[in-house]
Amino acid sequence: MSIQAMPVKPSAPAVSAHISPQTPPAPRWSVAEVEALLLLPFADLLYRAQQVHRENFDANAVQLSTLLSIKTGGCSEDCGYCPQAARYNTGVENQDLMKLNDVLAAARAARDAGASRFCMGAAWRGPKQRELEPVLDMVREVKALGLETCATLGMLKEGQAEQLREAGLDYYNHNLDTAPEFYGEIITTRDYQDRLDTLERVRTAGMNVCSGGIVGLGENVTQRAGLISQLANLDPYPESVPINMLVKVAGTPLAETAAALDPLDFVRTIAAARIAMPKARVRLSAGRQEMSEAVQALCFLAGANSIFYGDRLLTTGNPEVERDRALLDKLGMYPLHKKY
Repeated sequence: MSIQAMPVKPSAPAVSAHISPQTPPAPRWSVAEVEALLLLPFADLLYRAQQVHRENFDANAVQLSTLLSIKTGGCSEDCGYCPQAARYNTGVENQDLMKLNDVLAAARAARDAGASRFCMGAAWRGPKQRELEPVLDMVREVKALGLETCATLGMLKEGQAEQLREAGLDYYNHNLDTAPEFYGEIITTRDYQDRLDTLERVRTAGMNVCSGGIVGLGENVTQRAGLISQLANLDPYPESVPINMLVKVAGTPLAETAAALDPLDFVRTIAAARIAMPKARVRLSAGRQEMSEAVQALCFLAGANSIFYGDRLLTTGNPEVERDRALLDKLGMYPLHKKY
């Protein structure tokens, strides 16, 4: 994907008018610039993030999404965090693709609980055409319920993104997970370019991109900055950016090796994503089950304005609907599109 030139900041040195046409454009957000954000005094970082947030969004509105695992377990990939990988003994059973009527029942329940977007996830390396066909039916029928539609099905082949768009898919999720320099420590069954290629197919097909990553994988602050820089330098950057805290699931390699991330470092990551991608929906995603209300409140203050809403997030827990409603009420926040 192409990278746009970084806007000139007041403190930036003047750019020579004699740059060679062969000189590549400067990235919009270099890794060093994002790292500098992450290392700001905490209050200064949140103040800046909140300013950016208020310039672009209603600061008290939150977009509610519900995520359903329509095909669970049995994935051939070796993502070190994932309980759905067939090679790990995590207690997650390989299940067939859900029936259309069951998916629609879940979508109606999500809509009635206040969700405006319904995301469908399948544990595939990438869908075969015969697997994609029933998912296209799900997208059409969920769209007909008045919900925004999102899917995460793994890597897409040529032409598959167009089929999803024609069925009515609004967003396709494909996370970068981490910085390119750290990626090989987490996944070996696909490379970083594979992920970028899928995102480009999605963008070329005319769909919105949902792409973020996971923090707490054992990465250092520079690598955490590298993830945000990669996302911010996509042209254009994603409309939706889920930031996940690693959920340690027994049986996965990272459950034993990754050190726990300081919750305030997670808040810092949310703030950096908000500043670097000012018009994106930054979603507070996996890991909320383990977060206190105070940490979640800081994430909203840092610019998070979307959450996964419901009792499950693929195969891991998520705060229940009633708890989410109570927290939003305490904070004076409300759903983006309608009241519950």
